[in-house]
Amino acid sequence: MCGIFFSLNHSDHVLPNEETNCLLNQRGPDSFQIHKAQQLIPHQSGSICLTFVSTVLSMRGDEIVSQPMVDQTTGSVLCWNGDAWKIAGEPIQGNDTQLIFRLLLQAVYLSAGTGDAIQRIIDVVSGISGPFAFVFYDAVNAKLYFTRDCLGRRSLLQGLDVSGALKICSLCDGTSSTNFEEVSTTGLHILDLTNSFMEGHCNLNNIQTFPWQNTDLPGHLINPIPLMNRSTPQGSPPQLTVESASVKSLEKNLRQSLALRIQNVREPPNFNCQNNTKVAVLFSGGLDCTILARLSTEILPIDETIDLLNVAFENPRVVAAAAASNGTKTSSVYESCPDRITGRAAYAELQKVCPSRNWRFVAIDIPYSETVAHRETVKRLMRPHNTEMDLSIACALYFASRGQGFAIDSQRSHIEPRTYTTPARVLLSGLGADELFAGYARHGIAFSRDGFEGLIDEIDLDVSRLGKRNLGRDNRVIAHWGREARFPYLDEDFVSWVVQVPVWEKCGFGLCALEGEIKDSSASIDPEKRALRLVALILGMPNVAKEKKRAIQFGSRTAKMEKGRVKGTDALS
Repeated sequence: MCGIFFSLNHSDHVLPNEETNCLLNQRGPDSFQIHKAQQLIPHQSGSICLTFVSTVLSMRGDEIVSQPMVDQTTGSVLCWNGDAWKIAGEPIQGNDTQLIFRLLLQAVYLSAGTGDAIQRIIDVVSGISGPFAFVFYDAVNAKLYFTRDCLGRRSLLQGLDVSGALKICSLCDGTSSTNFEEVSTTGLHILDLTNSFMEGHCNLNNIQTFPWQNTDLPGHLINPIPLMNRSTPQGSPPQLTVESASVKSLEKNLRQSLALRIQNVREPPNFNCQNNTKVAVLFSGGLDCTILARLSTEILPIDETIDLLNVAFENPRVVAAAAASNGTKTSSVYESCPDRITGRAAYAELQKVCPSRNWRFVAIDIPYSETVAHRETVKRLMRPHNTEMDLSIACALYFASRGQGFAIDSQRSHIEPRTYTTPARVLLSGLGADELFAGYARHGIAFSRDGFEGLIDEIDLDVSRLGKRNLGRDNRVIAHWGREARFPYLDEDFVSWVVQVPVWEKCGFGLCALEGEIKDSSASIDPEKRALRLVALILGMPNVAKEKKRAIQFGSRTAKMEKGRVKGTDALS
């Protein structure tokens, strides 16, 4: 995880303000560097000023690779925030930043005299598999390239300040969000620096976008996500069971995606035999995250502890309602949170099925006073998002990723819970499973209304707008603690496989419930995300297989803390 700041100004260098510098340092505590450059503009007097700032959270390779990376021969510069797992289908060994910079420079060198630098750089970007955001300055051709991956898994914002300078940054630079917007995930954005200013202001109309497409045409990035399989069953679909080939393929593909993200993780600071966690799970006890935890134990060395980060909030409205109905104060506002209840139940099931692994359950209890104390910081990080729902979700992710709570180890459960902060820099998230496998209530509504055609339309809509939704917001909030969220369900190869699978092999709409699939034959497995639920059964977790979908803001009780009559879409004051 890295922090990026770039500015382009016509008269002098523009640096981030002090607060932004501090927030960038929080994202990347291992390195902080500034690089300044000037680009001469032919046929005009003077030059324009380019300012690059990068912070680094070093996760790959054997050493810290500081940024911005600068080519001493040409003056070209790269600010990279990403995890390139593969290039042109081949897994990357070592540091990805160095490799990406080398490939971009080769594209520039090979295009000398041919005029095809843009196409060569498009080819490089098309070949990257993994989450990324970057700013690349091609000093040879006076071009600025910037973008995010097509799923939007890393944050990057753009905007003009009051002086007319262009700023591109991992977070908003300043107290106002009105001048910033998320960099679009629609394609690769290119600005010709020889024609970038008009009357002292950067001319955003001159930014060209070369889009992601599902065809291999010149001037287009190749979209790694193919078109949705829109086939529908003839009559009743075949039963989906633990023996189905597609369920076994799902487990295999998810395991491969997960392995890329948790193998060869560098030891975090203060890693030792007593504090031996490299990977933690953002853990509600729900289906998606518990499957990731369960699969992780078969990939990671058995002597490494896996931390399960479970957050619960003191919600004054819930406390008051409980006191009014019971006449007394509830015994524990945290232990009664829905996600705490499911979290402890899933923790118990993990212990039962994987007793040789030390699971560390971290109960993250957040008093209302602490929520209030951090609220302005959370609002600052999530900008330009500015709704009640944004705040509810961002608060839950903010405190969960801080990883500070009361820990109990499965192999030392007789010891009292202790105050603890996870050293893990890699946090696994189950985000993306609901969109891919029809996990939301509206998927059932779509099926009831329009059958399989309506269900496919709804899933297709979800997948198509993944890059436009809230992953940038989530990245800004989680990265604040110097940690990196990784999303195995949003691996390009995994998503590509899922969207090509027929819809009836992903969920159970239109299927009859099968008796005997779980020990309690009176309870059926829900149709939402049925394939994943069957994977949970294969992995020995029948209770997790039955777990209902619950939004994070309701499970952790961050929603509607002060007022009951508020809508998630309401803007914050």
